[in-house]
Amino acid sequence: MKFARIRTFLKWTGRLITAGAIVGVILVISTGIYLIRLSKDLPELEALAQYEPPVMSRVHAGDGTIIAEYARQHRVFVPIAAIPTPVINAFISAEDKTFYTHQGVDWKGVVRAALVSARNKIIGRRLVGASTLTQQVAENFLINTEQSFDQKIRKMIIATRIEKVFSKDEILELYLNEIYLGNRAYGVAAASLNYFGKSLDNLSLSEMAFLAALPKGPANYHPIRQKQRAIDRRNWVLSRMLANAYITPEAAAIAQQDDLVSIQRLTGDTYRAAAYFVEAIRREMFSLYGEDQLYDGGLSIRTTLDTRLQQIARTALRESLEEYDRRHGWRGPLQRVDLSAIKDDPFAQIKRPAGIDDDWLLALVVAVSDDLAQIQLADQSMVEIPIPEVKWARKQLNKALLGPNISKVSEVLAPGDVILVKPLGDDSPFFSLQQIPKVNGAIMVMDPHTGRILAMVGGYSHRMSEFNRAIQARRQIGSAFKPFVYAAAIEHDYTPVSLVLDAPFIADGGADTRFYKPQNYESGQFYGLSTMRLGIEKSRNVMTVRLAQEMGMAPIVDIGVRMGIYDELSPVLAMSLGAGETTLWRLMGAYGALVNGGKLVEPSILDRVQDRTGKTILKHDVRECPGCIIADEAPMDKNGLQEPELPDARAQVLDPMTAYQMVSILEGVVQRGSGVRLRSLGKTLGGKTGTTNDLKDAWFMGFSPDLVVGVYTGFDLPSTLGPGEAGSRVALPVFKRFMEKALQDVPNAPFRIPDGVSLVWVDAKTGEIARPDAPGAILEAFRPGTEPSRADRGVRLTIGGFELREQPDEEDDPNAPEEDALDGVY
Repeated sequence: MKFARIRTFLKWTGRLITAGAIVGVILVISTGIYLIRLSKDLPELEALAQYEPPVMSRVHAGDGTIIAEYARQHRVFVPIAAIPTPVINAFISAEDKTFYTHQGVDWKGVVRAALVSARNKIIGRRLVGASTLTQQVAENFLINTEQSFDQKIRKMIIATRIEKVFSKDEILELYLNEIYLGNRAYGVAAASLNYFGKSLDNLSLSEMAFLAALPKGPANYHPIRQKQRAIDRRNWVLSRMLANAYITPEAAAIAQQDDLVSIQRLTGDTYRAAAYFVEAIRREMFSLYGEDQLYDGGLSIRTTLDTRLQQIARTALRESLEEYDRRHGWRGPLQRVDLSAIKDDPFAQIKRPAGIDDDWLLALVVAVSDDLAQIQLADQSMVEIPIPEVKWARKQLNKALLGPNISKVSEVLAPGDVILVKPLGDDSPFFSLQQIPKVNGAIMVMDPHTGRILAMVGGYSHRMSEFNRAIQARRQIGSAFKPFVYAAAIEHDYTPVSLVLDAPFIADGGADTRFYKPQNYESGQFYGLSTMRLGIEKSRNVMTVRLAQEMGMAPIVDIGVRMGIYDELSPVLAMSLGAGETTLWRLMGAYGALVNGGKLVEPSILDRVQDRTGKTILKHDVRECPGCIIADEAPMDKNGLQEPELPDARAQVLDPMTAYQMVSILEGVVQRGSGVRLRSLGKTLGGKTGTTNDLKDAWFMGFSPDLVVGVYTGFDLPSTLGPGEAGSRVALPVFKRFMEKALQDVPNAPFRIPDGVSLVWVDAKTGEIARPDAPGAILEAFRPGTEPSRADRGVRLTIGGFELREQPDEEDDPNAPEEDALDGVY
């Protein structure tokens, strides 16, 4: 019996062992299959080794200032060697104190977290996790990041693989550049910039600890909305750093007393002013490199922007558009509210209009008298608008007409009106009534020698309208095209003093119009024979059309295309008056060629683009300079270095003498013509106004020796600007405001004169030879051999060889001493 029981026991024991073995094998196989199934679509070791996180592209102004960032994930990749040790210690203390000892998974931590979570589950508290830094890195390789058991196992598998492929420092590098830390920041470098405006090596200990406090939940520790919780969490991180002997008790105590102060980055006047420019950069980069490279490729984009000039340009455009808008009356309040029905804050339901600057405030009119309007601001303060500040607000009528003059404030404002106001000054208790303009425009500033766009504002407000009128608006340019008509004439043996008849003109109007009968701006007035110079200075339409008919439209079509203004131009007379449509961008390049001696420059907003490794993938100046030859006479800079000679790759599209003759004539526009309002600036300037039919578009294209500035103004839906609102009144003030600030500290200098030009004293109106001291005498530029007759009295200055001599008439004694002399070199 005893042996039978033993046999039975052994038999069942064997069966149990066999069954257990079978179950064990099944479990092993099942676990293996389960793990294989979970890991079948996980990244291979090679993929992990080659992984590069997406990095944001950064846009720099010409002086290196960051003006924009493009990214799906705002990240600046920083090598582990460049990350300060205290930053690393802070994250290890907060997130994974056993990082340097585990192999991807902290099994003790897993068991401890399971026990704590089980207890917390019973008492209703938050569950805890045990993810290591490596496992947090692993999450970035998972497409599906749901918090399921399967995903946790997959994360463990990836973590063990990562530990096999990467060193601990490499894992830290991935983690510290990958982790999301709130405020649009991925990685510690981007978070350091976004929260504190600092690079990592400039952070204080308390700021480093704050960043390490964020991975558990950035929204829970926002430095403004959850400031006390953020400080408490930061101080906990500091205590863990102390416990791990990373910092001293003294350092911990000092850091825990620090306030938590964050910043708003990439905001303010500089960035607001650059909005149109930055968007133009984004569009160009998108077209060149595509979406992924732009937003994830870590491009370093060096632009041509001059931040000082950009702010000046924005202010000049906005103030001028506001000035025009005030000339054309009041369109009424933003909205009206019933004061008797207001119970709470009246501004709670009033939306601040987009596109206004910070010094414009929302206000509610609460009482009105003949001389004052009492208004309430959003901060509940009560201020006043005196009657002089509403005098401009005449009622706006159709066709840019105005209602009667204002004699009482009550004729403009009423209680319950919601309006915009602006303080008259820091010390003034009064405010002025404001209105967002409906008219719009654009301004561009360019270096004429390189084509670099130094400033570009495409409208009154980028927040109101992203449409860039400098680049995208195709409009007629009116008289701004005339300089190129006259340049074509000079190329065909005309001179600045050639006479053209300004008299009534009628030509065949083609299929659409029976007759073409151009008029001067002063309708019905004609001035007879006039010099070409006078035709430009006074912007005579009829003279220009007659000149175009005399020489034919072919040269005009040629120069319009050659200078880059048009791709093609219909050979009809109206095109000589700028009836063809183009953009301010294209016109800038053409005017740049006038200033720089006839060299074609393509406007550019990009200087250089580098990829994430620092390799240059685009460069505006493509000239090579291997072993540049330095001329013996090349000037030295302050460091004793000489400037190398570089090849000039710019195409010569206009003869240098012809270009200077037009510059000289356009300088006359400022001295005596339609741009005379600029003369008060006391700077060397030239330019040309432009106005289209029915006063729908107004232009001013102007320049100094080293800047070209173009201005366009008009309504987006073309309509008249109003009586008298020509280029000289609407667009020119933008140019004037800009140049007054831009050239404030720039020494005045004359325009560059090419070798060989002959300068002859002539009468500015008649073009006849004149003595230098004669009233209205100017130095006119001629190509040698085209000067006025030597029989006419005058003084001739030959630039080539710097010869200066008086031209005697037939009755003068050629041996008589000179009565006049010119000082200096021309």
